[in-house]
Amino acid sequence: MNAAPPPLQTNAGLRWRRAGFAAAVAVTVVGLIGLMAATLFVARVDAIGLAMLIAFAVTLPWTAIGFWNAVIGLALMVFSRDAAGLVAPHVRAVDLQQRIDTSTALLACIRNEDTDRLSHNLGWMLDGLVDSGHGGAFHLYVLSDSDDPEVVAAEGRMVAHLQARFGAGIGLRYRRRERGEGFKAGNIRDFCERWGAGHDFAIVLDADSLMTAQAMLRLVRVMQARPSIGILQTLVTGLPSASAFTRMFQFGMRLGMRSYTLGAASWQGDCGPYWGHNAILRLQPFIAHCELPALPGSPPLGGPVLSHDQLEAVLMRRAGYEVRVLPDELGSWEENPPNLLEFIRRDLRWCQGNMQYLQLLGLPGLLPVSRCQLLLAIAMYVGAPAWLAFMVLGIWREQPVRPDFGLVLLLSVVGMSLAPKLATLAAVLLRSASRRAWGGMPRIVGSALLEFVFWLLTAPVLAVAVTAFLLGLPFGRRVGWAAQQRNVRGIDWQVAVRGLWLQTALGLLLAGTVWWRMPGAFWFWSPVLAGLVGSIPFAWLSAHPAVGRWFVRRGLCRIPEEAPAQAGTSPLRGSPARG
Repeated sequence: MNAAPPPLQTNAGLRWRRAGFAAAVAVTVVGLIGLMAATLFVARVDAIGLAMLIAFAVTLPWTAIGFWNAVIGLALMVFSRDAAGLVAPHVRAVDLQQRIDTSTALLACIRNEDTDRLSHNLGWMLDGLVDSGHGGAFHLYVLSDSDDPEVVAAEGRMVAHLQARFGAGIGLRYRRRERGEGFKAGNIRDFCERWGAGHDFAIVLDADSLMTAQAMLRLVRVMQARPSIGILQTLVTGLPSASAFTRMFQFGMRLGMRSYTLGAASWQGDCGPYWGHNAILRLQPFIAHCELPALPGSPPLGGPVLSHDQLEAVLMRRAGYEVRVLPDELGSWEENPPNLLEFIRRDLRWCQGNMQYLQLLGLPGLLPVSRCQLLLAIAMYVGAPAWLAFMVLGIWREQPVRPDFGLVLLLSVVGMSLAPKLATLAAVLLRSASRRAWGGMPRIVGSALLEFVFWLLTAPVLAVAVTAFLLGLPFGRRVGWAAQQRNVRGIDWQVAVRGLWLQTALGLLLAGTVWWRMPGAFWFWSPVLAGLVGSIPFAWLSAHPAVGRWFVRRGLCRIPEEAPAQAGTSPLRGSPARG
């Protein structure tokens, strides 16, 4: 085990970058607020207008930060030969031939998962490690919180199969907790207390995680070379999918991720992100400093912390260790939800966990950047009800507005929201190799336009779901800790109606109100109304396997792993998309 390094001192260059970034964001936010005030208060200042201005201001931090991350990321991608190495010096420091002389635990954290799928994923990763000749440096721990007797029995058979398959090539241990206290963070803490002292590092894996052996070995080598790093996070990308919903979602996410992460890494530096999986932990400081507190009060806002990842990151940084990201897309994947209802369920679980951070903002000893990261995690979800409030208030407000300023604001906010995707799209189109990997210019541009429509339709649906959930939190509403559905299959109409009736009813109500109060602005409201009123058929259609197959055949929303040259490097089951 490595001894704890002395407290880290942030270098002057990073401090200046952070100051410059904060200034750019502040100027952008103030400018947009000023423009909104000029738009709203043509005649006089009124109470509804002030409420609209405050709601608008609440939505701006994430928008402005995303915009400037994208600007920086685009500049790095276009003008630097090694963008990742420039913002992440630990990438350059590693010797890819360095001897592995440490022990790393692979933590597969599961709860009532499809064991056939899990066995395939784990077997694929272990095969790669054994073939690399470094299998002896790793030990797989299957850490189960399952409570379904049939699943528990299947897990036992899966582990026995893996043990028979790999024998002495790689260590393997199975452990199931009876009660599952503390959710995933409690699962990992239990591992730390039982076996953590026997390993130097731990790579955290979700049930849908996949990593190449080269990616895992790279993580270990960086940690060996840089003992100051406590957590090292990979850039996790989505696996190819046969679901139309997933393809549209992760095409946009993949575009936005590259520029956003590069830009964020340039100013976050040693206070980087941790997303809870596909990352490596230095166990000695993690065990010593990253145990999560039990929050006062009862769930959903009290009790065990649900969103453990970012909190563990700020605790690691408080202990004097760096939290870093590898801002490139090399061999680290996850599976995204196959339909809109599953996506909402996952998002609401994150929402509940992030709201618990309200009780943690005052933790002593946190760095300013770390405290800001917790605040932004809260703001990410508070922005949804703020947008809805802004728009609903606008229906009932009777004061005149400046339509020219309003149009400028609309175009500015939409453009800034799309900036991370547009930045990476520009970088992809500028390079012939990237264009080929993404399917060629016509397919890329067509898929980008399709994803834009997808974003317009789903944003109001998610905003209503988050708003309703936040309103229910003080009254005990919560999201259960259940396994995510990962298989591509259709949604029954009845299921879609039960899950999206509120969005549909609100959409119809808003449509009637807008037509009554301000028919001239109906065009402005049309994307929001179409998303809400059409949420049920959209959820059904985007989840239908036939629609997904049509997307695959035509290469719509294709990601680089689906290119023929990449087919052998990703763990696909004999087809260009997982089903």
